[in-house]
Amino acid sequence: MIRLPVPALLRRLAPATSGVAMLEFALALPVVLVLGCYGVETANLAIANLRVSQLASNLADNGSRLGLMSSSSSVVQLREIDINNALQATRLQGSAINIGTNGRVILSSLEYVQQSYDTAPVMRIHWQRCFGMQSGTGYDSSYGTTGVSAGTDATKANAGTTVAGMGDPGAVVTAPSGSALIFVEVNYSYQPLFGSTFMSPSRLHYVASFIVRDRRDFAQLYNPSPAATRSTCDKYTT
Repeated sequence: MIRLPVPALLRRLAPATSGVAMLEFALALPVVLVLGCYGVETANLAIANLRVSQLASNLADNGSRLGLMSSSSSVVQLREIDINNALQATRLQGSAINIGTNGRVILSSLEYVQQSYDTAPVMRIHWQRCFGMQSGTGYDSSYGTTGVSAGTDATKANAGTTVAGMGDPGAVVTAPSGSALIFVEVNYSYQPLFGSTFMSPSRLHYVASFIVRDRRDFAQLYNPSPAATRSTCDKYTT
């Protein structure tokens, strides 16, 4: 091996350009990688927001049209199995983001009707049904809660919780007189793809409401035999 003096070696390397592209790539790669990963993370967060928003909207829409019309009248009775089916649809729709494990879904019936034990129409959350493993502040209902037996019969003891409406300040919704609306809250714990490198874990929160679209029986939720398991909000299941 011939060893050249350092000045001679530098003179031979000066016109060499075969490694310039590799050098430029090595210098640019960290910047491109960071920008690319940040773009992927941002896009994933946007998609997660869209999915959670659609979960809330679709469940509220479905909840406003549930029930079984009696053969003897045009009044629609809402059953526990109808609600379970709507919640199951939300589970399936949200399976890509693990909504059952990473989120909490609350379906409420906000009603402004006069029950047999009322002297005048009352705005109340008559009943609520839920699923999802997340719990605590920010995941359980932010706008009022009811007991687990609320709405299970037509008694005053299970009439639910009186409220002025549901929603954040400045965006409170109320049920129309003599009817009701279905109000849905979806809270989701978003976990970034790259840990906390580009953004911290966050809670996605969306609500939606639809006015009940049929002539519904607001006296109670029905649960004929064989009785369905009630998806009450004391349960934290996927």
